Amino acid sequence: MIKQTATGWSFVRGDFTTERFLNTVANIGYAGVEMIDTDYWSLAFDLGLVLATIGGHDSLTDGLNKRENHDRIEDEILANIELAVAHKIPNLICFSGNRYDGLTDEEGIEITAEGLCRVSKAAEENNVTLVLELLNSKVDHPYYQCDRTDWGVAVCQKVNSPHVKLLYDIYHMQIMEGDLVRTIDQNIDFIGHFHTAGNPGRNNLDGNQEIYYPPIIKAIVENGYGGYMGHEFIAQGDPVEALQQAYDLCQID
Repeated sequence: MIKQTATGWSFVRGDFTTERFLNTVANIGYAGVEMIDTDYWSLAFDLGLVLATIGGHDSLTDGLNKRENHDRIEDEILANIELAVAHKIPNLICFSGNRYDGLTDEEGIEITAEGLCRVSKAAEENNVTLVLELLNSKVDHPYYQCDRTDWGVAVCQKVNSPHVKLLYDIYHMQIMEGDLVRTIDQNIDFIGHFHTAGNPGRNNLDGNQEIYYPPIIKAIVENGYGGYMGHEFIAQGDPVEALQQAYDLCQID
């Protein structure tokens, strides 16, 4: 059974406060949360929720594919590994950064892998996984370089660490690639975390969007995935009902 989480940034809005969000997911049975303000970490822990991810370093757009960023990013990741150990956070999210003039895909893979190699040993020693996020460059994140599964897998292969994997965002990869089940089947060993959302619009996991989640969840479970899956959609209608519906949909043994 997949351990489910939900992201605070996408659900907390209006009168659905962080306190209501945390109590809701705890009451439903979620294993944890992601992307909540540090002021609420203690409440999440008191409710028995895991903090499944935090950011590993600054700047989604200006990331690991620039060598001049590696000293800064190494310092930030090492500091966040210490934070992760202290709070039992299993994953730190990392970013390739955007493409820039003169950078080929091959060079971007090489440079991003070099940056992750600098911190992979510390991640291994502290049992923290660095998850390089796959994002779409078509709609939400123009020029982002780690926008295809094969690019991210190539980085992981070069780093060659069990603690450097991908954050496979189903919403983003539907936009870029489709063919979700086959891609997950072929690359499950390189995936350390999942995010969900409906497409188009990053909305509920329901019949109003084009991604049909049951076979995707089935494929993930049948591949023996033991990590977390975070729901990162913007709820349409009642957020409590949306969180319950997503949770029930993904409760596959």
